[in-house]
Amino acid sequence: MPVTSAPPVPEAVPHSAGTRRPLRAMPALACDAHMHIFDARFAPSPHWQRRPPDAPVAAYRRLQQRIGTQRTVVVNPSTYGVDNACTLDALAQLGADARGVAVVDAGVERPELERLAAQRVCGLRVNFVSPQSWGVTTPEMLATLARKVAPLGWHIQVFAHPEQLVAMEPLLAALPAPLVIDHMGRCDPVQGASGPGADVLRRLLGGGNTWVKLSGIYMRSRHGAPGYGDTFALGKALVRHAPDRLLWGSDWPHTTETPGSVDDADLIDVLFAWCGNEGTLRRVLVDNPARLYGFD
Repeated sequence: MPVTSAPPVPEAVPHSAGTRRPLRAMPALACDAHMHIFDARFAPSPHWQRRPPDAPVAAYRRLQQRIGTQRTVVVNPSTYGVDNACTLDALAQLGADARGVAVVDAGVERPELERLAAQRVCGLRVNFVSPQSWGVTTPEMLATLARKVAPLGWHIQVFAHPEQLVAMEPLLAALPAPLVIDHMGRCDPVQGASGPGADVLRRLLGGGNTWVKLSGIYMRSRHGAPGYGDTFALGKALVRHAPDRLLWGSDWPHTTETPGSVDDADLIDVLFAWCGNEGTLRRVLVDNPARLYGFD
């Protein structure tokens, strides 16, 4: 009688707990629309007080092999301030299936933006949550950067607390560039799908110029892994409301969490549960990022 062997267990990935694959296979050309690369060859900004993780491209490729994504969006982390060299190096390594989101200050000039665009950067992140090298991020800075990138066809990615989104709603709704909101607006799961932050997300999505990343679900979850059950009300509500304006991101290497506490397969299983069917899943993972980030 022939001896059969079990399928090989995926290799462990740095900064990701467990080794199993997601419960269902990813569609072809699935995109991880939010992750970061940290490489010891690039020095952190002087403003950054924490030691960055060792999370180079080689380690991220192992995550791609494990979870089944092919495309990715590298977001320059606050660790490097306005120095995008690490992200640009990552884009060069990852090739045509990668896009970048850079961080710059409000004084950036057109030649620098064009230099970044030539290396597949297609958006700017404006962060109201983490420490920034210029100090305090203001709504005026957001408005200035949106005006500068609009002629390039780029988007503006905003990371903000829900109360900040509420206060800036008129500005956000009127931006001349597409708006991407990070990590589901950091909405509190206790409020379910009806809190002030969630209401702002729905109104902005309804305006047709906003996208929301279904990422960072662990940041405010009290239920935690593996199911993150308290995030389901908002996640499912957003999927029902605007399936054509949603993206998914792993947020690897999960720098906001205790090292080794996040299993990326869990995050994908939650996304599968929110989407409910293959068509919606393909929109979030393939079609929507292809449109926003210009993947062929």
